Amino acid sequence: MTAAPEPAAGGTLPAGGAMRVMGAETEYGIHAPSAPSANATMMSARVVQAYAQVTRQRAAGGAETRWDYTDEEPLHDARGWTVDRSSAHPSQLTDQPPVLDAEAVALAYGREELELDGQDESGTLLMNMVLGNGARLYVDHAHPEYSSPEVTNPRDAVKWDAAGDLVALAAVRRLAADPDLPPVNLYKNNTDNKSVSYGSHENYLMPRSVPFGDIVRGLTPFFVSRQIMCGSGRVGIGQDSSTPGYQISQRADFFEAEVGLETTIRRPIINTRDEPHATADKYRRLHVIIGDANLSQVSNYLKFGTTAMVLSLIEAGLAPKVEVFEPVAALQAVSHDTTLTARLRLLDGRRVTALDLQWMYHEAAAKLAQDTGVGDKVDGDGHTHDVLERWATVLTQLDNDRAAAASSVEWLAKLSLLDGYRERDGLEWNDARLGLVDLQWADIRPEKGLYYRFLARNRMQRILEDAAIAAAVSEPPADTRAFFRGRCISSFGKDVVGASWDSVIFDVPGYGRLQRVPTREPLRGTKALTGALFESYREAGPFLAELLGHNAPPAA
Repeated sequence: MTAAPEPAAGGTLPAGGAMRVMGAETEYGIHAPSAPSANATMMSARVVQAYAQVTRQRAAGGAETRWDYTDEEPLHDARGWTVDRSSAHPSQLTDQPPVLDAEAVALAYGREELELDGQDESGTLLMNMVLGNGARLYVDHAHPEYSSPEVTNPRDAVKWDAAGDLVALAAVRRLAADPDLPPVNLYKNNTDNKSVSYGSHENYLMPRSVPFGDIVRGLTPFFVSRQIMCGSGRVGIGQDSSTPGYQISQRADFFEAEVGLETTIRRPIINTRDEPHATADKYRRLHVIIGDANLSQVSNYLKFGTTAMVLSLIEAGLAPKVEVFEPVAALQAVSHDTTLTARLRLLDGRRVTALDLQWMYHEAAAKLAQDTGVGDKVDGDGHTHDVLERWATVLTQLDNDRAAAASSVEWLAKLSLLDGYRERDGLEWNDARLGLVDLQWADIRPEKGLYYRFLARNRMQRILEDAAIAAAVSEPPADTRAFFRGRCISSFGKDVVGASWDSVIFDVPGYGRLQRVPTREPLRGTKALTGALFESYREAGPFLAELLGHNAPPAA
C-alpha cells in the first residue's frame, strides 16, 4: 500500500470559546418485541445491514465501504502507559472488527434460511460501514452505534448527532417493511433498567501539551454538576432501578471510579483512552463517557457547548479552583436530588450546590470569552455568545422557574410528563407503567416516541429545523476532514475499500496497489480546500492522480 499526500492544509479555530473539533457517539437501546430471545448483537447487525440496503453505498467488490482498523489503539492510556491485551476487558478491544456469519444470524432468528442482501462474498454479515455524511455506523457489542462526523461547533454537533437518529429510523423502517423479519425498536437512552447501561460518548480535540492532570482537575467538578442541564432523566434509583424514585441522569449510577481507561466496567468520570485519531504528538482526543443520550436539542447543545468552553478554560489555565470531595458519590447525589438543593462538600471545606458549581464555571468562561473577544455578539466566533446566553438562561430557570426550564432541559420535560401520569392515575414511582413511559419517551419513531409528541406540540425548544437535520443524513460537514471522507464515499464508493477517521483507502485499476490518503489533520480536506476537486472529477482514477500530484500510472 502506498500513501498519498494529505489533502490541502486547513486553518485554525478561534481559542477561548465554544469552537473546537468535536463529535458524538450514540449506542441505541435495541428490542425486538416479537422475538424476545433474539441475540442483541445479531439484531444490531441487522440494523446496520438494513441501513446498507437503504443507502446502497457500494464500494469495490460490491460491499459497503468498510471501517479501516489499522490505526486503532484503544489500550493507550493518557497517563503514560499501554494496557497489556491479555489483561484488558474484551469490551476494550475495539481495534478488532466484530464477526457474525449469516448462519448464526439465521439461527438467532429461528429460521433455517435468511436472505442477507449485501453480505460479502464470504457470507459475513456487514457490521461496520462508513456513511456519505462522514459518519460511522456499526455494531458495538450488543448495540447499533452511530458515530457522528467531526464538526467544529456545538450547533453542528447537535445537527449531525440528530442525523444519526434519522439513520437509525431509516434502518428500523426498512426492517419493519420485511414481513419475514421481526420488527426492531431502537431507543435513544442509556439503560434497560435491569442493571445494564450503554453509552452516549462525546469527543473533543485538545492540544497534547495540556497536562492530563489539569484536565482531570478542571473537568471533574464540571461533570459532577453538568447533568442538571443535560441529564435525560430516569425512573428508578440504582443500577437495577430497585429503589423507587426519579433521578436526573440515566448514567450517573453506573459510574464507580474517578479516573480510568474502562468504558463498560468500573466506569470513570474522566476516561483516559489516548487514541487521538489525528497527529498524535500534536493532538489529544478527550473521550467523554459520562453524558446522557439527549433528544432535547437544547440539552444536547449545552452539553457540547459548555464542555468545549470549559476545555478552553483548562487550556488557558483559568478553570475554577474547586475540588469535590468523593466525586463519584457527589455525582450520584446530584442525580438523585431533583430539587437541586443538595450541598456538595468541597475539599476546602465549603459546601455548594450543583447550580453553584455551574455558575462558577459560567462566570470564568464568560470572562475568558470577553477577554479573548470570541464571545462578542457581533465580532465574536458566532457560537460562544449564544452558548453563554443559553447557559445562563437555563441556570437561572433551574433556580427560579423550573416550568420554563422544562422546555429546554430534558430531565425536567420527562418529569413533567411522568408527574402528569402519577397525578392522574395515583401511581407510585415503583409502578411498572412509569418505567414504560420512560422507555417510550426515547423511542426514535416519531409516531411512537413521547419526546417527539412534546416537540410537535412545541413543548420542547428547537435549535435546528427538521430540514437541516435531514440534510445532514447525507451531507458531511463542510469545515472538517469529514467532508473529504464523506465525499470520497458518495462520489467514488466503488473504489474506496476502507476508511477511518484519519485515512481513506482506494483500490483503483492501474495503480497496482492500494492507495491510502491520510487525513490526520482534522481541519484539512474541507469543502473550501477540496470541494472543487470533487466537482472536477467523476472517476476515482483522475481524482487520485490529481491528489497525488499527477504521479499516478497511466490508466490501463
